[in-house]
Amino acid sequence: MFLRTRSFVRRATVTPVRFVANKAVAEDVAARYREKLQQKAKELGAADPEELKQKLKDEIEQKKREMNKIDPLKELEEYEKSQQKRVIKQAKDRKPIDPATPKDPYKTLNSYLDLEKIRALDSKEIEFLWRLRFQKGENTLSAVVPKNSFERLHRNAIRNPTFVLPLPREDAQVEGEAPEAGSPVEIHFVQWNFVGPETTHVLITSLAEYKLHKEFARPHTTVMFHQELKDEKDLILMNGQVEKDAPLTLQEAQLLLLNVQRFYGGLSDNLSETGKKRVQLLEQFNSGSTEFSMDELIDLAQSMEN
Repeated sequence: MFLRTRSFVRRATVTPVRFVANKAVAEDVAARYREKLQQKAKELGAADPEELKQKLKDEIEQKKREMNKIDPLKELEEYEKSQQKRVIKQAKDRKPIDPATPKDPYKTLNSYLDLEKIRALDSKEIEFLWRLRFQKGENTLSAVVPKNSFERLHRNAIRNPTFVLPLPREDAQVEGEAPEAGSPVEIHFVQWNFVGPETTHVLITSLAEYKLHKEFARPHTTVMFHQELKDEKDLILMNGQVEKDAPLTLQEAQLLLLNVQRFYGGLSDNLSETGKKRVQLLEQFNSGSTEFSMDELIDLAQSMEN
């Protein structure tokens, strides 16, 4: 069950303002520029300015879209202000990855189980061995994902490789200081990495830490999807790790992962209206759409409807 939290950004009342054009002034401006527009139209092979406008319609629309795009990460700043001291302290306490650190080869399914041996087993036996493999690990995550669910996740992840998710934080405060007024949610940054033909990673860190260290931010949660048995057994094996110094519990990391599934459309073959809204919000974030709403994100993340 999701905790209901209140949105703490006060919605402003916006009064629509309509520009009023003076007809005489407009006609005078049009007359002065008509000759220049006519010359430009001929240079570009158009009979007149109207035809020129039609020829350049797609380019003009593309420019408009580019100019109207927003940076979703900047739009979230209001949601961080009430917890600024705490989240910045946490971000600074967790040191970034040293750029000089050599990259380890990514792990495949064979790194955990003998792939050739388990191919002879049925799906239930593979699932049992997989869960047993991580049963005693500290702060570990493991799951078996049906093929059709993963393919929806993967398809949406390729198109929308980054996202943000809210995490309820009812007791969030800096140690030794009185709680600050504001929202009880903390924002986390999600990124998908397609590291190999049969291996996909999901990295999660606090948004504050990501903004501070960028690509060298240290993920607090790393999840790996192994796809070697996807077509053969109709399943994908998932495992993950929550870091010891992570600013959240294993249960909170599991809540974030549940919402990764929900927003990337991986929970149901037939999405409800709420499920469709989640995917739409995901797409709005990645396209920089002005329609992206943090209030709606929080509401959909906490809704119990799948």
